[in-house]
Amino acid sequence: MNESRFSLRSLTLADWVLMALLAAANGVMTTGLSWVNKLLHSVGGPMLTSTIVGLYMIYGLLAIYVIRKPGAALVTYSLGACVQILMGSAYGAWSCIAAALCYAVVIEPLFYVFRYRQYNWFTMLFVGTAAVPLWFVVSAFMFGYIHYEMWVLIATLIIRCISGMLLCGALTKIIGDRIASTRAMRPFALGRESRGQ
Repeated sequence: MNESRFSLRSLTLADWVLMALLAAANGVMTTGLSWVNKLLHSVGGPMLTSTIVGLYMIYGLLAIYVIRKPGAALVTYSLGACVQILMGSAYGAWSCIAAALCYAVVIEPLFYVFRYRQYNWFTMLFVGTAAVPLWFVVSAFMFGYIHYEMWVLIATLIIRCISGMLLCGALTKIIGDRIASTRAMRPFALGRESRGQ
C-alpha cells in the first residue's frame, strides 16, 4: 500500500484517539490563550499577538509528526475547530473553521510532497513557517488587519512566521522526539521508528 496516497482508511483507532485527544487539548489551551491574546493585542496590537501564533497550530503538526499518515493533520485540525466551537471561541465559529482549513491545506500537501517520510529539523521548521501566510491573509481581512499600515502588516507576517517556525515547527520536533521512546507512542509510526522497526 502506498502510504503517501491520501486515504482516511489508513488511520487506525489509536490514530483517531490521539487526534481527538490533541484536538481536545488544543481546545482547552486555546481558551486560555485567547485571554493572553487579547491582553497582548491591547498592549502591542497585531505584532505582539503574533508572537504566540505558533502555539495555535502545534496540535495538528504534532499529530502528523507522531502518526505520519495522510490526513492526520486535516482530521486533527478539523476536530480541533469543532472543539473550539463547542467551547465557545472568542473569535467566532467561522474563524475556527477558516484557521483549521488554512493550516491543513498547507501542511497536508507539503508532507505529500515529502511522501510523508521527511521529519527532520529542516522539514519541521519549514512546514511550521509555511503554515502561517495563508491564515495571515485570511485573518487580515476577517479581523480588519488589512487597514493597518503596510510596514505593520509586513512586520506582523515576519513575526508570525518566526513564531510558526519556533513554537510550531521546532516545538513539535522537540516534543515528538522527547516522547518517541515512551510506551504511549508504541502504536504509532514515531514510536516504531524510535525502536528501529
